[in-house]
Amino acid sequence: MLTKVFAAAVHGIDAITITVEVNVFSGVKFHLVGLPDNAVKESQQRIESALRETGYRVPGKKIIINMAPADIRKEGAAYDLPLAIGILVASEQIKTDKIDKYMLMGELSLDGTLQSVKGVLPMAIKAREEGFEGFIVPKANAKEAAVVNNLKVYGVDSIAEVIAFLESKNDLQATEVDTRADFLAQSTNYLHDFADVKGQESVKRALEIAAAGGHNLLMIGPPGAGKTMLAKRLPTILPPLSLYEALETTKIHSVAGNINKDTSLMHTRPYRSPHHTISDVALVGGGAYPQPGEISLAHNGVLFMDELPEFKRQVLEVMRQPLEDRQITISRAKFTVSYPAGFMLIASMNPCPCGFYNHPERECTCPPGAVHKYLNKISGPLLDRIDIHIEVVPVSFAEMNTQQLAEKSIEIQKRVINARNIQEERFKDVEGIYSNAQMNSKQLRTYCTVDSSGAKLLKIAMEKRGLSARAYDRILKVARTIADLNNQETITDQHIGEAIQFRNLDRDNWGN
Repeated sequence: MLTKVFAAAVHGIDAITITVEVNVFSGVKFHLVGLPDNAVKESQQRIESALRETGYRVPGKKIIINMAPADIRKEGAAYDLPLAIGILVASEQIKTDKIDKYMLMGELSLDGTLQSVKGVLPMAIKAREEGFEGFIVPKANAKEAAVVNNLKVYGVDSIAEVIAFLESKNDLQATEVDTRADFLAQSTNYLHDFADVKGQESVKRALEIAAAGGHNLLMIGPPGAGKTMLAKRLPTILPPLSLYEALETTKIHSVAGNINKDTSLMHTRPYRSPHHTISDVALVGGGAYPQPGEISLAHNGVLFMDELPEFKRQVLEVMRQPLEDRQITISRAKFTVSYPAGFMLIASMNPCPCGFYNHPERECTCPPGAVHKYLNKISGPLLDRIDIHIEVVPVSFAEMNTQQLAEKSIEIQKRVINARNIQEERFKDVEGIYSNAQMNSKQLRTYCTVDSSGAKLLKIAMEKRGLSARAYDRILKVARTIADLNNQETITDQHIGEAIQFRNLDRDNWGN
């Protein structure tokens, strides 16, 4: 008897419907075709044990299973459940008229219980698009899939529950999630707060400007100055995720298998901090079976790269294209996948190998030229994509010992949201531009109107401080954001002056 069961495969961060065709007839041998990987091929042993423990069996006949479309590679053990149900229906061990109404996914244990699988959210979205009545998944994945409305999601513990449901011997309780209420309740649930940071007012101001304009930022300072602590608090002042951004972010983490059983939708902006030993593939994504990399897992959030010069140069160079395009495309001989990569890059570094160049109290022990050589580990094109450079100096004892609380993240966030709203209105008719940091030369001429005093100050700074030509655009972008924070349309000398202070590495005398 021939039967069809429906499942899904993840391609990039989207899903494709997979039709599992099972035919059982006289003969011997088990054939599984349709480009399955080793994990799918090994399903025969898991299915055989699970069915035996549940009171069923794999028939002693010829079984041919085709997973269509056959030119898409099927990966992982998530196909165990649809394969097992297909075998039972095709061998007439169970009778049901529901099989074409549901999509099924789940990994079988040897005793018939179901284990969680990756990529359930994009699969649920696909199930709704294809018009399926419901989606049957392991209970650990039920909340994640239930984010999708107008689709009945059933979380089950074992294949026995699925069989009883398909034969109408029992009813399953659909998992329901009030996505909007749950999201709004958790959208500001951060562990960190800028109120915890003593001193460092200039750095906090730089981070506020970076958050308001979507600017990439580099902090330079000695060990223990607070660079990592400050970076961890940046997501707390970014605008809260919209429902669309939360769904997009959750899809990426679902594909990567980072969603736990108690999570329905990611509520807060991601913060990723890879170690400097990371490979280029782990950073941008890819591999034999492509997975999202750290830059995609940081989509709609922050990618923090601590000790930037210690990363391998090849790793840093592969970030140049994603920083511009906000997505990464991975091409292989037989397929191409794209992952979103719209992240804010926050990096930190010591000013020199010993870490104490420009330290107010300790003397740098590096030989002549070492500071410049250390900085040159970061290529010019990558440094060119970082708008703000800020020096972080150690906090004095008096500042650390003060009992006065610093400004809370929620207060800073209000100013950031207001500036982002101004930019949203400004760029509403410009496709692909969402923040000041993304402006090109044409938009700079259109939207960065500088008054006479501001233009004069910028000219003096370029000449006297030896600022590079590439710093010109960056200063205008940052000044535009500062003006937005002040609710001013025209860029003045005050805005230009503050923006110039955030280009420390463009000084000709830095490191000499």
